[in-house]
Amino acid sequence: MMNWEKLLLLEGLKPSDTDLQRSQFERDFDRIIFSAPFRNLQDKTQVFPLPENDFVHTRLTHSLEVSSVGRSLGKTTGRFLLDKYPELASKNIQPFDIGGIVATAALAHDIGNPPFGHAGEEAISDFFKFHAIGRKWEGKCQPNEWQDLINFEGNAQGFRMLVATRNGMNISPATLAAFTKYPRPAWCKSSDKKRRSQKKFGFYTSNLKDYQVLTEEMGIPQLAENCWMRHPLAFLVEAADDICYSIIDLEDGCTLGLVSLDKTIALMADIIGERYDPEKLQKYSSPKQKLAIMRAMAISQLINETAMAFKENESAILSGEFDKALTEIIPSAAGLNAITELSVEKIYRSQPVLEKEAAGYQVLEGLLSTFSEALYNYHFDKEMFSGHNKSILRLLPEEHELETAHEAYFIMRGLLDFISGMTDKHALSLYRRVKGITIPGT
Repeated sequence: MMNWEKLLLLEGLKPSDTDLQRSQFERDFDRIIFSAPFRNLQDKTQVFPLPENDFVHTRLTHSLEVSSVGRSLGKTTGRFLLDKYPELASKNIQPFDIGGIVATAALAHDIGNPPFGHAGEEAISDFFKFHAIGRKWEGKCQPNEWQDLINFEGNAQGFRMLVATRNGMNISPATLAAFTKYPRPAWCKSSDKKRRSQKKFGFYTSNLKDYQVLTEEMGIPQLAENCWMRHPLAFLVEAADDICYSIIDLEDGCTLGLVSLDKTIALMADIIGERYDPEKLQKYSSPKQKLAIMRAMAISQLINETAMAFKENESAILSGEFDKALTEIIPSAAGLNAITELSVEKIYRSQPVLEKEAAGYQVLEGLLSTFSEALYNYHFDKEMFSGHNKSILRLLPEEHELETAHEAYFIMRGLLDFISGMTDKHALSLYRRVKGITIPGT
């Protein structure tokens, strides 16, 4: 059974003598906001390629919205926990502290996503699985390391970004643990595939010790060797993401004409329930106003239902007995499922989205083949290291030190940090330059 005092590391909640205005969780939030990996989300696609006219969400706006929902969930849950566990209140914790943990973890939840979204994850994984140049690295890696490369995961890349000293975030253990929705490495398979926390993996082999330290500090139990229970607040981070992408992707699909306004309103009305008043909605003449009203009411309803689901299952979550997505057990679960089914048909398989995914696949494969071949020749096949290879390696960032990294896995981790951290536009621009499609200065 996990213990809230250890999970929240209350000894770290008091403001330091040098910073009396912010709690550690507020500092976590600020450090992420000002970090380069977070800033790059402004030009990473959420679902749709960025259109010329109508606004749709980027990874940045999506992350801010998920964080807002996460804060509401965390504060509501915090009030419940303080009532149930009076000893927490005696340690100076407040509901907004728990809200801050969830908000910050939610803010960072997509920080490790590569260009072009989930299609980018597949492109990187497939490069090592199937591309001739990518396959060359298998013989240079340990089996556990190779599983990381053929299963690129944005969640694990995000964990790596948050703990990397070069990014300067140094966030608190509670926030880092709440961020980790899938507490296992790629090569550790859970014995119980029904557990939501084992659906994916949440950190790479190189960060296993980092997560082990968290579990020891917080008393998070193991499910199996190198496979742990979730930090309870990770369920709220996951729910905030589920709520936002379900409702907001639908709103974007309606804005772009892929789903009718009437159908969108009907789907949201099913979630809002008795509070939905069609006559009152008709007083708003603009479709954007109608969408904004319905979106706000739907999200509010989902926040209330999710917070209640957490409260009802809190004891089972602490014991590890409960391991499901909260949004799958709320009264509006059927309504969310209907939105998901329509989104798959009308939005995620729409021509603009499929074209973006196809283009992104080619861009990332092209960048990986160009840079990884040059790196392979430099480190392992000097006879094939050409002047062209030398020019390519000069395009790597300064922090990519060729002389200090000799193990294949860490060479590739550094390359993937570089490529996955790019914005969509940067990746496309660099691809065109290294492939000679665009010649600089012409």
